[in-house]
Amino acid sequence: MMSYTYILINFFTVIICFLASFDRRIQFNRFFGKFLLSSTIVAVPFIIWDIWFTSKGVWWFDLHYTLGFKIAGLPIEEWLFFYCIPFACVFTYYCIEKFFTMDWVSVFNNLIVFTGIIILSVAGLLYYQKIYTLVTIVITLLTLCYLHFIAEKDWIGKASFVYIILMPGFFAVNGILTGSLIPSPVVNYNPDDFLGIRMGTIPVEDAVYGYTQFLLNIYFFKKITQNEK
Repeated sequence: MMSYTYILINFFTVIICFLASFDRRIQFNRFFGKFLLSSTIVAVPFIIWDIWFTSKGVWWFDLHYTLGFKIAGLPIEEWLFFYCIPFACVFTYYCIEKFFTMDWVSVFNNLIVFTGIIILSVAGLLYYQKIYTLVTIVITLLTLCYLHFIAEKDWIGKASFVYIILMPGFFAVNGILTGSLIPSPVVNYNPDDFLGIRMGTIPVEDAVYGYTQFLLNIYFFKKITQNEK
């Protein structure tokens, strides 16, 4: 049963959203193909990052919690992670945007972006020797700057609000992966490569990493489906 841990995490993350996609009021199933395309665009660089960090020992996986199949050094469950988690996130964002008016959150776009840039820049300068911390900060800074200053997207505040709503799910999934409720972590981190600040068992970098991945998935999903309602 232990070997099914990671695959079950993926399954339970996605199953309710998947089934709800066929609800006639939602009909998210119309976008399955486009979601796969947009999530793959985002997944490719994140998977390359994952493969690189795994090969360098920045983090590693306890294969006792996996089915034992690996591709490029990553468990098959880790590959699925980059589709299952984004599916649940994009589906949630889609539903909230569809059924609720959240234009008021856009007022906070500038505040979120500039506060994020300042905090991340200071952290990057102070802890540049921590590779997980540094790469996460650089990718997040580039993402925020691109979305706000180049793409000029007005939904960053809205997406940030939805990300907060998703936090209970984030803590449940990442908590188990990092050792909550199970004898040892599925994902282990080299203490020399990250800040060591944890939210429960979750490195704070994971929350920033997840935020960036979330923003990029929303961006490409919106871009690919922009002519559809």
